[in-house]
Amino acid sequence: MIGLGRFGLFGLPSLALYACVVLIPIGISVYYSLTNRNPFRPPTQWVGARNYQNLATDPDFWKVLTNTIIITIVVTIVVTIVVTIAANVIGLAIAVLLDRRGWFYNALRGVFFTPVILSGVVVSVIWQAILTDDGLLNSTLRQIGVDHPPGWLSDPDIALYTLCWIITWQLIGFCVVVYLAGLQGIPTELHEAAAVDGAGPVERFRKITWPLLAPAVTINTVMLLISTFKIYDHVQVITNGGPGDGTTSTIAFDVIQTGLVGNRIGYSSAVAVVMLLFVAIVSTGVLHLLQRREVNA
Repeated sequence: MIGLGRFGLFGLPSLALYACVVLIPIGISVYYSLTNRNPFRPPTQWVGARNYQNLATDPDFWKVLTNTIIITIVVTIVVTIVVTIAANVIGLAIAVLLDRRGWFYNALRGVFFTPVILSGVVVSVIWQAILTDDGLLNSTLRQIGVDHPPGWLSDPDIALYTLCWIITWQLIGFCVVVYLAGLQGIPTELHEAAAVDGAGPVERFRKITWPLLAPAVTINTVMLLISTFKIYDHVQVITNGGPGDGTTSTIAFDVIQTGLVGNRIGYSSAVAVVMLLFVAIVSTGVLHLLQRREVNA
C-alpha cells in the first residue's frame, strides 16, 4: 500500500501530464482522421477509412513521403555514417579529439554543441542567408572565378540535399556529446592492457572503443531517425516546400499546410496518424536491431 501511495503521489501527476500532452492529442487526431473535419464547413461527418483510402492514391502524399524518407535516410546516414562513417566518423572523430581534460577542450565542446541548442528557425535563417543565390557562399564563389555557382536552394535537383546538409550540421553536435559520454565511460584500464599486449591505436579502437560505444550508436541512430522524420521548421523557413511543386516538402510540413492552411483537418490528421505509425514501426525495428548488436558486442 505504501508503494501504491508513493506511486499515486509522484507518478499520477506525471501520467496525467503525459496523457494531456501526448495521449489525448493522439486520440483526437485519430478521431479527426476518420471524419471530414473542416472548421469552415460544418458539420463534421464520419467518413471512416475514406481519408486513408485517399492517401493511397494521392500523388502529393507519396511525394512528401519520399522526400521525408530521403531526408531521414540521408541525415541518419550522413549523421550515422557522417555518424558511422562521417558524425559517426565526424561526430565520433570530434568526440575522440575532445576526449581530453582542460578548459580549452571544455570550451570546444560548447562550440560544437551550440547548433543543437539553437532553434531550427534560427539555424534556418542563418543558412538561408548563406545559401541563397546572392548569399555569402555564392558571392564568395563568384569572387574566386565561379561564374555560375549552384542554386543551393533554388535548384530543384539539389535543394533537398542542401536541406539535408543543414539538418546534419545542426545535429552533429548532439552526436558528439553522446559519443563523448560513451567514450568517457570506457575504463582506461582496458586501453592500457591492450597497449601492453601490443595493440596499436586502430586495433584498440576496433576491438575496445567501437564495441563499447554500441549503446551510444543506438541512441544517436534512433534519435536522428525520429528527429529527421518530423522535420518542419527548416522546410518552412528555408524553402517553404519549394522550389517548384513540393520539391522539399516533408510529411510534417504537409500536415501543417493541409490542416491549417487548407483547413482539411480530417485529411491532415490521417497523414499525421500514418506518420506516427511509420515512425513507431521503423524506430522500434531499428532499436531492436541495434540493441541486438549491443548484446553481441
